[in-house]
Parts: sequence; C-alpha cells; structure tokens
Amino acid sequence: MLELLKSQQLQFFLLLPAWLSNMSRDRNLVFAVNGQRFELSDVDPSTTVLEFLRLHTGFKSVKLGCGEGGCGACLVLLSRYDPASDRVEDYTVSSCLTLLCGIGGCSITTTEGLGNTKDGFHPIHKRFSGFHASQCGFCTPGMCISLYGALVNAEKTDRPEPTKGFSKLTVSEAERAISGNLCRCTGYRPIADACKSFAADVDIEDLGLNTFWRKGEDKEASLSRLPPYDQNTDIRGFPEFLKEEVKASDGLGVEKCNWYSPVTLDELQCLFGQDGMDKGHRVKLVVGNTSVGYYKENQRWDRYIDLRHIPELQVITKDKTGIEIGAAVTITKSIKELRDFSECLPNLDSGNIFRRLADHAEKVASWHIRNSGSLGGNLVMAQREKFPSDIVTVLLAAGSSVHILAGSKHEIVTLDEFLKRPPLDSKSLLLSVKIPIWESRSSKILFETYRAAPRPLGNALPYLNAAFLAEVSQCDSSKVIHIKSCRMVFGAHGHEHAVRARRLEEVLVGGRALSLSLLREAIEVAKETVVPEDGISSPDYRRSLAAAFVFKFLVPLIESTAPMTKYLDGYANYSLAKDIKQDRKQLEDVAAQLSYGKQVIEVDKQYSPVGEPVKKSLSTIQASGEAVYVDDIPSPTNCLYGAFIYSTKPLARVKGIRFSPRLPKDAVISVVSFLDIPAGGENLGSRTVLGNEALFSDELAHCAGDRVAFVVAESQKNADLAAEAALIDYDTEDLEPPILSVEDAVERSSFFEVPSFLQPKQVGNFSEGMAEADHKILSARIQLGSQYYFYLENQSALAIPDEDNCMVIYSSMQCPEFLHGTVARCLGVPEHNIRVITRRVGGGFGGKSMRSMPVATACAVAAQKLNRPVRTYLNRKTDMILAGGRHPMKITYSVGFKSNGKITALHLDVLINAGLSADISPIVPQNIVGALKKYNWGSLSFEFKVCKTNHTSKSAMRAPGEVQGSFIAEVVIEHVASALLMEPDAIRNVNIHTYDSLSLFYGSNAAGAPKDYTGPSIWSKLDSSSDLARRAEEVKEFNIHNKWIKRGISRVPVVYEVTVRPTPGKVSVLSDGSVVVEVGGTELGQGLWTKVKQMVAFGLGLIQCDGPMELLEKVRVVQTDTLSVIQGGWTAGSTTSEANCQAVKLCCDTLVERLRPLRDSLREQMGSVTWEVLIEQAYLQFVSLSASAFYCPESILMRYLNYGAAVSEVEIDVLTGETTILRSDIIYDCGKSLNPAVDLGQIEGAFVQGIGFFMLEEYTTNSEGLVNTNGTWTYKIPTLDTIPRVFNVEVLNSGHHKGRVLSSKASGEPPLLLAASVHCATRTAIKEARRQLLSWSGMDTTDSPFQLDVPATLPIVKGLCGLDSIEGYLHWRMSGK
Repeated sequence: MLELLKSQQLQFFLLLPAWLSNMSRDRNLVFAVNGQRFELSDVDPSTTVLEFLRLHTGFKSVKLGCGEGGCGACLVLLSRYDPASDRVEDYTVSSCLTLLCGIGGCSITTTEGLGNTKDGFHPIHKRFSGFHASQCGFCTPGMCISLYGALVNAEKTDRPEPTKGFSKLTVSEAERAISGNLCRCTGYRPIADACKSFAADVDIEDLGLNTFWRKGEDKEASLSRLPPYDQNTDIRGFPEFLKEEVKASDGLGVEKCNWYSPVTLDELQCLFGQDGMDKGHRVKLVVGNTSVGYYKENQRWDRYIDLRHIPELQVITKDKTGIEIGAAVTITKSIKELRDFSECLPNLDSGNIFRRLADHAEKVASWHIRNSGSLGGNLVMAQREKFPSDIVTVLLAAGSSVHILAGSKHEIVTLDEFLKRPPLDSKSLLLSVKIPIWESRSSKILFETYRAAPRPLGNALPYLNAAFLAEVSQCDSSKVIHIKSCRMVFGAHGHEHAVRARRLEEVLVGGRALSLSLLREAIEVAKETVVPEDGISSPDYRRSLAAAFVFKFLVPLIESTAPMTKYLDGYANYSLAKDIKQDRKQLEDVAAQLSYGKQVIEVDKQYSPVGEPVKKSLSTIQASGEAVYVDDIPSPTNCLYGAFIYSTKPLARVKGIRFSPRLPKDAVISVVSFLDIPAGGENLGSRTVLGNEALFSDELAHCAGDRVAFVVAESQKNADLAAEAALIDYDTEDLEPPILSVEDAVERSSFFEVPSFLQPKQVGNFSEGMAEADHKILSARIQLGSQYYFYLENQSALAIPDEDNCMVIYSSMQCPEFLHGTVARCLGVPEHNIRVITRRVGGGFGGKSMRSMPVATACAVAAQKLNRPVRTYLNRKTDMILAGGRHPMKITYSVGFKSNGKITALHLDVLINAGLSADISPIVPQNIVGALKKYNWGSLSFEFKVCKTNHTSKSAMRAPGEVQGSFIAEVVIEHVASALLMEPDAIRNVNIHTYDSLSLFYGSNAAGAPKDYTGPSIWSKLDSSSDLARRAEEVKEFNIHNKWIKRGISRVPVVYEVTVRPTPGKVSVLSDGSVVVEVGGTELGQGLWTKVKQMVAFGLGLIQCDGPMELLEKVRVVQTDTLSVIQGGWTAGSTTSEANCQAVKLCCDTLVERLRPLRDSLREQMGSVTWEVLIEQAYLQFVSLSASAFYCPESILMRYLNYGAAVSEVEIDVLTGETTILRSDIIYDCGKSLNPAVDLGQIEGAFVQGIGFFMLEEYTTNSEGLVNTNGTWTYKIPTLDTIPRVFNVEVLNSGHHKGRVLSSKASGEPPLLLAASVHCATRTAIKEARRQLLSWSGMDTTDSPFQLDVPATLPIVKGLCGLDSIEGYLHWRMSGK
C-alpha cells in the first residue's frame, strides 16, 4: 500500500555480482516473540511474521482476516532497540504484510504475551471481557494489541502522572487506537468503552455497561473494582538478552537466504551493478512491504533488498528552507516530524501548511500501515502503478521536490516533474522528499486539503482528494481579495497520478478580484480538469467533488465580511455550517469522542443467574488469543492444504485446467474435481430440504465463482498461489447466453419453486382496498443490492481420515448436522462414518450455514482421495467471490391510501435473484412478507418470483428477506407521505397496528395475548425518551439556517416474526460436581454458551443444596459434536439460544428429579447436604448423572413476534454527500432477557451491521457476474468512525410472556432492521437539500418523489442533492434573487 522506494513489484531483472556473498555476513536471524528467543538459519524471505507465528510457534492470536492490512486481526507490537540512543521504538504492524527477515533484532509482542490463563490476564484482557467487548472474538486479539500499542507510546510522553489505575492515554487516543480495526459483531461501542477506561481524562460515568459496577454507584467504589492498571508492571519491556545481542551486532538481521540489507548507498549500488550478475533473477526492494496489501503478489522473488538501513534514506533535515524526509522514513514518523516542525515555525502560514500535511496524512490507511509503510514508497507507487495516493496530492500542492540517485548522479527535481517521468529504472533510487517553507511578507498563504471517502478517519481510498495552496492579498481601498499565486492539485480520480490544474491556476491568478463570477468560472475549469478514465466508478460524482473542493476553498474569501488580516488568521476554522443556538448538550459532550452512549437494562433475578448481565463465556481467553478456532488447530502429520479454482465465466464448458509457467513444478500435489467423487458418492456440496448444490461443476461451469476444482499443495501459501496461477480453458460455442439479471430469468422462465408450506398468505382484497383509496401510487420501483457477510474468520475446515473409512471434520459451521449428512452422501459412506466437530465460529451471520458446507466437503473428498489430512482457510478474495451473500431484488409496488394517510391497499411484485441453486431462497418471500406486515396495509397482495440465474447462489444473511421487507415498508410510507405533503412519522402513526389488525396480519398464535403486543408502547416511549418532537423542530431550524449541511431525523418500528425450532441438549455432572454441557447450536459470538451456562446453573440450582453452590463457575459448555448430540439443526433465526436453553433446562429437570430423593435421604442422615457431597454420594449409589433431552416446542408456541423502534438523526454534507450519524436511540423488547448484556451486544451489533447494508456496503460484480468488490480496499463495512456519535439503547424488560423460555425473546436479527432509520433520516436531509436547490432555481419546492438507493453511499447522496448544486447556488446569488 505505502511501500517500495524503488517501485512496486519491481519487475526488471538484476544480475547480482558473484562476489556479493563476500559482502554477506551469513548471520542467522535472531528476534524475540513474547520474550522468547528465536534464532533461524534458513528462512524463506517471502515468509511473513504471521506465517511464522501461526505455523512455527504456539502463538495463534494473530489471525488472518484479509491479508491486506485492512482489518487489524493480525496486529502485533514490533519493538526495535536503538543502542546508540538506548531507546526502544514500539509500533503496531500488520503481521500479514511484515516480512520475517526484516525483524532481525526486534521483539514481537502478541496478545498472549500480555497475559494468559497460565500467567494471569492483562488488565486489557479483563476490561475487554468486563465491558462485553468481545463476541465472536476473532478480532479481539488485534483490538487488544492496538490498544496496548497506544498505551505503550502514551506512557513515554511527558504528560502528568495519571490517577492510579489509569494511563497517560487520552480518550481521543484510546478511540483512535482501534479506528483501523474491523469488528463485525459488537458495533464497536463496548470496545471503545473498554479502551477509554484506560484514559486519564475519561469520566467513568460516560462508560457503558460492564461487570465492574452498576450505573449510579459511588465513583470511588466503581474504580476500586476496575481491574487495576500499572504501567510499571503492565508494560512489557524490551528483552534484556536481545538488547545485548543487538549491541554486540549491527542488528541488521539475516543476510543469507537471498535477503540483503545494504548499509550504504555504495553497497546498494553494488547490488544494482551489472558485472557478473546471475541472469534472470527477480529482485524486490523492501521497506515495510505494505504495498502487497494493495498489489497482490502472485509470483516468487529471487532476491530481497531491505533499504531501511541506508542512512541517506532515513534522513530528516530541518532548516530555514524547509524539511527533508528520507524516502524510507515511515508515514507515522513523517507525520510526527511535520507536526514538530510546524510548532517551531514562527510564521503562522508556514506552520499551518505542515500541520495540514500531517492532518491529511493521518487519514491515509490506518495506524498499523502508516507505522511501517514509507513516505517514498507511497510516491513511487503513485508514479509507477497509478496508486491513488493522498500523500502525493498534498505534497505536490505544497511545492515539494524529490532527490533522486540515478547511477552515480544525484538529481533534485520537482515532485510534479518526477510524476511525469517514466518509472525509475533499475539503477535509480528515490532518496528523499523536500517540503519547502512558504513565506510572504505582503500576502497571506492559505493551504487546505480535502478528501471524500467512505470513512472519515481513513482506512479507505478517496473518490477524490485535493490540496490547494494560494498566496492571497487584499486591496486596502476596495477590500477585495486577489490571488497572487496558487497551486491547485487533484488526485485519486482515476488519472495516472495527482495533477496540478494549470488552467485553473491561470484563471485564478489572472489579476481578477475574487468574486462569484470568478468562482463560477473556476468551478467549471475544475470539473473539466478532473476527467476519470473509462471504467472508474462514479465519474460525474468525482467531477462534482472537484467543484465542491474549490468552492469550499474559495467561498470563505468571497463571502466573508471580516477584515482580511483578522479573517484569514482564522480561515482554517471557517465552517460552512452556521453556528445556531441549539440545546445539544449530548453532542457537545462527545465532540472530541467518536462515539458515546447510554445503555438502559433491567436486571431480573427471578431465575438467577439467568437474567443477569453475566460476561460472555470465555471472552477473556478470546482477548488473550487462547481461544481456538478451526485454523488454530495444529496441523496433523502429513497435512495438505487446499484452495478453490473457480470459474471467471458465467456459463462455459471447462475444457481443461493448466497452470501458469511461473508456478514451480512441485507446487501442486493434486487437483481434485468432480471426477474424484468416490464411487457410490454424489457430487454434492450442500443440501437442504429445499434443494441441493453441486460441490464442483462438471464439464459446464454455471456461474462466475462456480467451484471448478480444489488444488492441493504442501502449504496454504502454495495452494493459494496455485489457484491464482490456474488457467481454465473455456468453450462457449453453442451455449445459450447466461442469465445475468432477473429480467432475463423472467423472459426465460427460470425460477425456483416455492413450496406451498412456505408461500406467504395474502391479507384482504387488494381490489377492494384500492377502491376505498382517495389516492393511488402505481408501479413504483425499488432496487436492492446484495451484502457480504464479512465475518472476520474466513471459511475454514480440516478433514482427517480415520480408521475403517471414517472421517473427522473440523468446520467453522452454523449447522454441523447438515454438513455431516452432506459429506456422507458425497463420499458414499454411512453417516456413522462421519464426525463433524465445531467448537466456535469467528462470526457467521448466515454465511456459515450453507456456504461452509462445500468448503468442508471439498477437504473431505481430497482427504479421502489422498489418504492424508487436508485443510483449507480461504483467502478473503476467494471467500468474497464464492460467498453469494444477501439476495438482490427488484420490487414494483402499487399502493392506495386515504387523504389522512391511512393506507388501504398494497401490492408488490418482487423479483428475487437467487443465483445458481435454491439454497434457502424459497424461504425469502415468506420472510419479506413477515417483516413487511409491520404496518396495517388494509389489504396486502403480492407476487414473488425466485429467479434462477447464472450468479453464485445467494444464501441466508442476518435477517434474510426481513431486512428487505421492512425497508420496502418504509419506502412505501415515505412515498405516501411525499404524495400527501405530510411528515412520514405522521403516516407511520396512522398505520401502526392495533392488536386486532396485528392478529389479522400475523395470526393470533404469533401475535400472542394483547399484553404481549408492546409495539405501540415502545413507539410512544421512544418518542419521549429520544425527545423526538423537540429535536425535529431543531432539525427544521438548523436546515433553515444552513445551506451546505442538512440534517434529517426519522423514527421507524420493527415487527419481526421468529420460529423456535426443536433442538437437543445434554447435561452431565462429573464426580467433583463440575458440569459439562453439550447443545446442538454452535457458538458464533451470540452468547449461546453464556446463556446455556446460566440456564444450567439455574436449572441444577433448583435442587437447593445447602451452602453456596456457585454452579455458574462449575459449568462448561463444550464443542458441538455430531456423533455425540444429534439432530442439532441450524444455528440461525435468532432463537437458537432460547431453544438450547430450554433443552438443557429439561435435562436439568431430569437430573434434579433423580437427585431429589437422595438429597432428602442424606439430609435426614446428615442434617445438611452440599452440592459436592450430593454428587459424591450419587456416584457411589450409581445415580445416572447424565441426561439428554430434545426440546420440541408446541406448535402454537413455535412462532412469536418481536418489537422495537429506533430514532436516528443524521447530517449530510450537501457538497460531498458525506453522511454523519449524529445520534441513534433504540428501544428493543427482549421480554425477560436471559442475559441483558449479551442481548444489548446483539442489538448494537445488528444495528451497526444494518448501517453497513443501508449506507456503506457495495457488493458488486462485473458484467459477467464475477464479484469485483473482493477485499477490504473495495468493500467497506462500518468502522468506529461511522457509527452513531451518540448511541443510546434500552433493553426493554416487558415482563411475562406465556410460552416463551423463561419469558425471554430473541435479539440476534430484528435490530438490524432498525438501521433503516438512518437511511430514512438521510432521505429527509436530502429532501431539504433538494427543496433548497429548487428554490434557487425559482421552481416549485413541493416534494417530488425520489428513491434513495441502498446503500446510500456518498455518490448516491450527492447525486440526489444535485451534482450541480453549487452552480445552482451561484446562479441564484448572481441573479440577485
């Protein structure tokens, strides 16, 4: 990403001198991991730190989430000792990118090194656990290291000593420490709270729900229970033995195994020399290796040259002319030097330039990438690879120059000239960058930078960036402002690299005074300058951004009435949003924070410990990295590794597979295809009652992403390289065109049948309802795209052949039972020959229900063919291409309604893109209707077509169908409101169900008793608790006074029907009184094991022994094993936890009944009986202490409804389309929550995942259906800086619910639907921007209908606000209207 001084993927051929070996010191590679010394003599130089740690040590906390440096799951702390200064430099790095040979003499710290089960946990681990900040746990080790790195560096500062138990870290630093880490489960708020609990300036009353104190408790008492932190004991020092070794050597690391570390330019020149070189060697230049996160490497290098030890590349020189920074200096260090330099400059203008450079650079990538990526590498990538660099843009505007060494010739050229030159040749090297000081005695120097990107704090490439430097002066008499000179630069718009807009500069410096007319001309020229290349997304939006940035830069100079000197001194603080008086205390309180919130829960101890906010089971070992996921299981002897070869064509014959010549001949062990399915077996990849899917395509590949083969190698790296190097020979002759749209499917009648038992039932008579209507909207359209799961743990499996033709499979899986049967049928063996084990899953969200089956089955087929264990861990790209994701669909609706907003009839025609196989698609229509029925439509009719297309099979994703159905309902409501010129909230109020209409739409069984219908009370309560009426008026007032920032607020309800499914359970009491539990469900992070433990403790506690029982700590839930507990079913649909809890409760009831007579007998003999004594006697008297049960709910109790509501307020930038979620308030009914802390986490996490669907995540394909948003660079899930600034959640305890499991209700999926409130609020804000634009044009400002697409990304929002809104404003201003 930010790498390679010479060039990214340097592909020229260097001939290394034969005498070079004499220069090599032939040292071993020495380093430390968690204080343990490692010395390696033979290292593959392409080995990353992550590979080494995971394959050759016991430290498995570093996880491979993306392989791009974009998720933070693999972070480690890298510490480097400098004997000259006797100082240690500590910084976090992505171990998936960092090369092992480059860490010689360094110390690595993983989260296991902070603390663990054996040595005791670190306060970070304890606080993450106590603040409920870990759910699936896969991201947690990286989060802990991010925080630890921030703590280590904060303690080095000269800040005042903090209060005992806290650190020198600030709240802002604590939050930003994890801003580059991804989490798909929690919604980030509890993670941020755990981090902020270490900050010296935190108010602990602002911290959220935790296990250490209750809200309102005495502050000192609360602090006393917070796990203590002491920098003297909790910050690990650099190993002394390694210090001594570094002092005794030059600390450069290995110079063997084809890794070279020159220490002078002369040595480097020798490496670049021609005489005596071995012909044909491929050489790579390395600093931080972060470039491979963006430009994937699919080939091997023969030589690696580490440039970090050459002094000329590490230079930092400051003088009166500017600052010079060596090309190998990291981005992080460059930022620090720029800030330091700005502070020592007496001139305000010059200081501002360097501060702005530093500020903008902090939005490049993330901390862990900036810590290792180099400044020069970023520039060379931009020059050579057209990398959309922010750094190049801002440095170009600042007038920077570069120092180049070409052979023996030193050359200094402007950055502008450098970018225009051909890429550096094999004998040229970028040495440094010089940024000048700008000063003017008679003028002011203004410098501003801009970027528009999906994430405010970086870790996302911009659609466009810009930087403008201008020397301005003001005429004393006229007070008009002139631009004497300027540098206007645009970048990241699909051009070769950042460019100076010369024509724009000429227009602005032509001697004319700044005015609206000049501004209008400048904007037109700016738009002509930014011309994205063909194929670049959103070209019109990018051009509009050029206008927006120029407008933002110049309009303060034109519209200000302040004297120039006074005004320009404060120019940097100018805001386009006027400061109007509003009572916004909450927002003001968190101005410096990324997110803050209040959580309201009610603890019910009726069934204690059920109902208490107990921390998640094993969350502490998740934080310490000791929790074992499938890929953490040590590889068995002779284990092989596999990777999928998939089709890139949507419909084509597969004539054969060959491999690129660049792949080493011994890289591939075997290629497994449909031809290798055993005799008697089936080509079966997944199965349900709704249909099957083939494991491999046969002679015909049916979609881009269809699994063609499974290549097997000796390592996962080799398997991935082989899969990437696979070349498929296709033939499409005489084949029909593929079906790539739902329209094509309709035309060719390509559908999946929806079984009668899954067909939703219509309500009322649509024709009669339309006849009652005063108004009608006919054939309006909605289009909804897909969404990818983005679990942090990719699909993984391990298959181990066992005796007697048996197979043991470890799979990250939501439904092991179905995998069990699939593998048995595929291999053609009885099911008793197969055993599937799932301990925990690193996030699922439906993506590990069906889509995991082919992954594990392919391993099983390969393992049987080769009679060796076979495992796989899909890389992120392959996972995204094969996953399928959420169902895209197109909806046409007609609606009739009264003048008061009461809807009388609604009809839908829905085309669902199911992809290649049925999967769970036939269920989706029923789910859509279930969520759609949350309003009383009068009458409701529909027609669904589940379309079979040549796309990858779409599958279950959290709230499959329900999220679309609920959103369709809100679109209809908003459309009706627009037609009637009414507020959407008023339309919602009119159409919310009464109990009678609820029973009509859902049926009396699902609706339950009248007191179970808590929807209306939640709706009213939220109105009050969120202060909706007052805030809505404030929003209106704000919008009146602000042209370029608009706000919107919206409230939406959810009614969500769930089904409780039969499930097994098993509880066994061991001889010491400890308890082991097995359930059919799998732990995904949803807190299943935690709730089950609580239920077992409650259920066994009913025996009422004497003395403290403390059963909760005696209970352990163990992995799911399909030969131990059968009929486990699906872990899906939000009800798995309650069903499993009820199953183990039945087991406990059985055990209590068995033990009660013995207890009574012992009491008569002994007077009192403890739990331990009772169990000891039960063993002696041969009482069976293992009980199994199969919970099968009564049919009338299987279905029930969940209720909730949310209010969200957003702010949009009319000029760029950026949306900020100011506040979200949620009330959600969990009945009597089994664990309110777990349910709170589910609510927040689901809501934020919904924000991703509605606002951020674009899961797109190319014209042939191949997924092209296939990594963290192109697919953007929410991050800490994109969640609500104020995030308030109340878990409503609605009392007794007859027939529910201890009166509890589900929480996993329904809250996701409430994120539509953010989308609706955004629509409201856009509506205000559109009204304003119409008023400038002198047109009728009456609402005109418009559709806000999902996701509502920056280009979409800006497009609806008006790509030419600035031009409209200027025309309005200049016309005098």
